[in-house]
Amino acid sequence: MTDAAELGRRDKAIPEVEGTGNKSRALYAFEVIRADILEGRLMPGSRLHSVMLAERLGISRAAVREALSRLASEGLAQSFDQRGFRVTPVSQEDLKDLTRVRIEIESLAIKASIERGDAAWEGAIVGAFHELQRATPAEQRHLQPLMGDWSAVHQRFHGSLVAACGSPRLLSIREALIEQSERYRKLSVSYHPGERNLNEEHKQIMEAVIDRDVAAALALVARHFNKTTKILLEGPVVSAYTDRPAS
Repeated sequence: MTDAAELGRRDKAIPEVEGTGNKSRALYAFEVIRADILEGRLMPGSRLHSVMLAERLGISRAAVREALSRLASEGLAQSFDQRGFRVTPVSQEDLKDLTRVRIEIESLAIKASIERGDAAWEGAIVGAFHELQRATPAEQRHLQPLMGDWSAVHQRFHGSLVAACGSPRLLSIREALIEQSERYRKLSVSYHPGERNLNEEHKQIMEAVIDRDVAAALALVARHFNKTTKILLEGPVVSAYTDRPAS
């Protein structure tokens, strides 16, 4: 399991922090540690040692503690033993809850976009779908090596569906939920989409949205998200890291 100490040993070439204020250094620490958690470099349940993180990042312990407190407010870190922090564990129940909330938020954003979207919005969806279609291999087992690049194209397609919702707050909540979901997927290094026709799933979603068929669009998106969650739940990673004690 990777923790702050291991990352410190791996990476001695941390760039110098711009700015002299504690706030800029705390923000820098927040962004680095947050990326390590979301990318799976810091594993669920692993201890976040403030001394080691401060040494690794070349900043004060106070700046690290401020960063860890902010990560805790985002749900990516937890305080424990009244003394320190750990990376928030993953669990089957959390993934199920995350998926339920994602579906609710995505549904609100899609419904609002269907009500407000214009021809330019429709054109952007079609363009994003064609980009995704080209990026998705015909045989899904070949998708894993492309996952990083494919994921970005995939998110652009889904983002195009909600782009006309008119609510920056709703989109901000949605983005935070996506990042939490991506954490689960990136932890599942052997993740593959299974026996699915992803191009057909996305095509059906696109057509329902452009046809302004709210009920069909929401049902298809919910099914799409739930299929991915089912694959992750059936894999070994979630159970392997569920509620491990901090190391």
